[in-house]
Amino acid sequence: MKGILIHIILLFFLPAIIWGQKIIALTIDGSINPASAGYIHDAIKKANDENAGCLLIHLNTPGGLLKSTRNIVADIMESEVPVVVYVSPGGAHAGSAGVFITMAAHIAAMAPGTNIGAAHPVSGNGGIVDSTMNTKVTNDAVAFIRSIAEERKRNGEWGEAAVRNSKSIPEFDALQNNVIDLVAINEKDLLNKIDGRLVKTNTATITMQTKGVAIERMQMRFIEKLLNLLSDPNVAYILLMIGFYGILFELYNPSVLIPGIVGGIALILALYAMQSLPINYAGVALIIFAVILFLLEIKVTSYGMLTIGGVVALLLGSMMLVKKVPGLEFLRISWSVILSTTAVTTLFFLFVLGFGLKAQRLKPVTGIQGLLGSIGECILPISPTGTISIEGEIWNAISSSGNITAGEKVRVVAVDGLTLVVETA
Repeated sequence: MKGILIHIILLFFLPAIIWGQKIIALTIDGSINPASAGYIHDAIKKANDENAGCLLIHLNTPGGLLKSTRNIVADIMESEVPVVVYVSPGGAHAGSAGVFITMAAHIAAMAPGTNIGAAHPVSGNGGIVDSTMNTKVTNDAVAFIRSIAEERKRNGEWGEAAVRNSKSIPEFDALQNNVIDLVAINEKDLLNKIDGRLVKTNTATITMQTKGVAIERMQMRFIEKLLNLLSDPNVAYILLMIGFYGILFELYNPSVLIPGIVGGIALILALYAMQSLPINYAGVALIIFAVILFLLEIKVTSYGMLTIGGVVALLLGSMMLVKKVPGLEFLRISWSVILSTTAVTTLFFLFVLGFGLKAQRLKPVTGIQGLLGSIGECILPISPTGTISIEGEIWNAISSSGNITAGEKVRVVAVDGLTLVVETA
């Protein structure tokens, strides 16, 4: 009788427990960087703390940093809650770092029209792995992906090919090659298909209960969104230029302060962003050299040569600033951003230079030089000396063209101490 009562209680309350569980879902749509690694870390912690049914990661990434990838994989491996990675929507790609993350998931799935592969290793500071470090880093990445595949009972040979040979395959080939567990049309189809599956986590074997369970969408915090935005090479480049120009304008006008403050903040943010990019320091040097040439243009009369040199240095430096990583084209600065920045810089300094040259051609309006060519009126006859009135002032004058009578107009042709040399106007 007691056993029957227990069964009746379980019959009524077990569905409430299952339906009370929730699924925490998040979306990674962009590069894998410290911001996205922190985002996933927080989501896994939240799922574990709240005893969620699983953590669902919608993944669409061209790749990212190996160091951030290792942090994400470590968090997934240590998670007490099943982590489901779903490469979606259609047209999405799990490239480079995305391969490691997908294969590390407790359940790996892909949507139709997606692909996975080309796992190029990129070092922790964003540098390209080449030259003498190529073999070492590649072998390390191969060992990493094989250990993941062995733990998750997936195809380690394909994982090695993805690292060494940049191999990439579509979703159904990935399913046939035991790279992923299933192909799902959409999120609902995925949750229906994984319902009832046995998943071994870090602490236990869990029966997935995902059909009809409530989904909580977890968003990035503001600071994570900001750091993720800063990881965009175009944003880093724009911040770098704003920083240089802010400091440049502050040097032109030392007491303004605002350009210097804005420039300093932008420069610090740019340096932070650049630590996760494959920066070519020759490009940085060329950009700094361009700024120096622009500064000298204001101080040195070069008739535009320094500005031309600065524009050329800026263009070349911008082109070289971020190294080219095969398969990771998303790390490149957009040509439209480079050309727009160079064009705006050129127009600005041509504008400044034009005003400078125009100012050099202007007739002096103050001091002794400002009197030359001025027209005045003779007050006392000049024969050969007398006095004139010019611009409201009385001056002693001497004639260079004979006697001048009172009331005649005169023109200043020279200055001799405090005496003006004039002629009849």
